[in-house]
Amino acid sequence: MKFEIRIKYMVLMAIGLCLTAIIPSCKIYSFRDVSIDYTKIKTIKIGFIENRARIVNPQLSSQLTDKLQQKIVNQTKLTRTNNDDAHYQITGYISDYSISTAGVSAQQAATNRLTVGVHIKLKNTVENKEQEFDITRNFDFSATLSLDQAQAQLQTEMLQGLTDEIFNRIFSNW
Repeated sequence: MKFEIRIKYMVLMAIGLCLTAIIPSCKIYSFRDVSIDYTKIKTIKIGFIENRARIVNPQLSSQLTDKLQQKIVNQTKLTRTNNDDAHYQITGYISDYSISTAGVSAQQAATNRLTVGVHIKLKNTVENKEQEFDITRNFDFSATLSLDQAQAQLQTEMLQGLTDEIFNRIFSNW
């Protein structure tokens, strides 16, 4: 019985050593749920995310662009560039920024909902492919708050949620 356990242990160790030797040699790395073939994709250009929404939050465009750039730089090994021949090129715009009533109490608005939509275009120059997608996130806030107060309160949550969703759609194929 001890001999069988020892054999199983040795087989498992051998498999583990083989996988340790094989996986790094394929050069497709997965880092924090990000899968990028770094043998082909090395550079990225991140364009300014414009604000084309009917209601304009004056800080959202620049802060969203900065947050997305930081996330990509921190969580991938891609080199950021401003060259038009970058392997990945990201452009986009804020397409929706609207407020609606989300909850009613005693025939009055109790909760409002801020809806933020972003349209993203990803160009892969290595494979000559383009992908476009829309991200929409809802953020609820008390109807007693003004829009300025709600924006100030929700800004961090908006930036984090939108950035994470854009990043995941680009790099994790969500």
